[in-house]
Amino acid sequence: MSEEQHSSHQHGTPARESVHHQPLYPLRFEPIYQYRLWGGRRLADLLTAPLPGDGPIGEAWVLSDRDDHPSRVANGSLKGQTIGELMAAYPVQMLGSPLQRFRRFPLLLKFLDAREMLSVQVHPSDAEAGLLPKGESGKTEAWVVLEAGAESRIYAGLKAKTTAEDLRRALASGTVASDLAYFTPKPGDGVFLPAGTVHTLGKGVVVFEVQQNSDVTFRLYDWGHVDAQTGQPRALQVQQALACIDFAAHAAGPVVPVLEATTPVRRERLFQCEHFGLWRLSGQAPFTVGVADVPRVLVSIDGEGKVEHDGATFPVRKGDVWLLPAVVGACPFQPRGAVTLLEIALPVAGQ
Repeated sequence: MSEEQHSSHQHGTPARESVHHQPLYPLRFEPIYQYRLWGGRRLADLLTAPLPGDGPIGEAWVLSDRDDHPSRVANGSLKGQTIGELMAAYPVQMLGSPLQRFRRFPLLLKFLDAREMLSVQVHPSDAEAGLLPKGESGKTEAWVVLEAGAESRIYAGLKAKTTAEDLRRALASGTVASDLAYFTPKPGDGVFLPAGTVHTLGKGVVVFEVQQNSDVTFRLYDWGHVDAQTGQPRALQVQQALACIDFAAHAAGPVVPVLEATTPVRRERLFQCEHFGLWRLSGQAPFTVGVADVPRVLVSIDGEGKVEHDGATFPVRKGDVWLLPAVVGACPFQPRGAVTLLEIALPVAGQ
């Protein structure tokens, strides 16, 4: 989810010559913090990189292959290179043969700190080309709740039998929330939001977000927010939002995790769709992360440890995001006490 809209992404700068012919290894990326009027300062407790300034920080983009906010490698000989430069220089080594068709890294990963309510919004699907800026994809996304309180809310989907005309009337009267399904989230909840789902969240909730690499958001309603930086309400895109809402979809509540293993690590599958897969790994005995010949992303949400590869160790701290390129494959992970990781797979080959 993002509150901003951007134009198409192009890799306008060729990969630096120095990138070529260097062996790949587990890659760590620094977060890119984003001002959002609805944000807070709680990401300082999750991530080691200090928050800028003293204003509201709503998002940390932790793996982003976008021209406006490109992630850069924070460790090793490739430090400073962007994910886009590595994609251009090492398409097969980064993604593996089946996925090298992607011109850019196909996922965008974030942490969100929603102190206030985000706008009520919706994202188009890949099929709605007329609503997508050139070069953009649709946006299916999912959340893993990390922190929440008694007042926290997630709105995901419409109440049964809600029509476009119902929504128009609610917009006119300022009662949109009454047409939305909601629940009080708790830490550990997973929420899947296919493109076309009306959604929002806030009132003290922190989530990790995985989504297609797209920044197309249509705001339906914004709770009367005024941006302190501009002194103005933010723009709405009501017609576009109504055009891409899936009125036949069911409301989205917390998913039921699928337990795949209990030893040497508890492995739960939270999401599996054509755009991404996500597992939660919890334990304190050594276990394996990654898969041979395909890329995986690791996100540490609690505890710390180290990844081992090619005789070297790579420290993993809470809030860190690591990319295991396809050529790196499976790696031993050594926890330091109890640890919880998210492991993310890229789109399924052939999709």
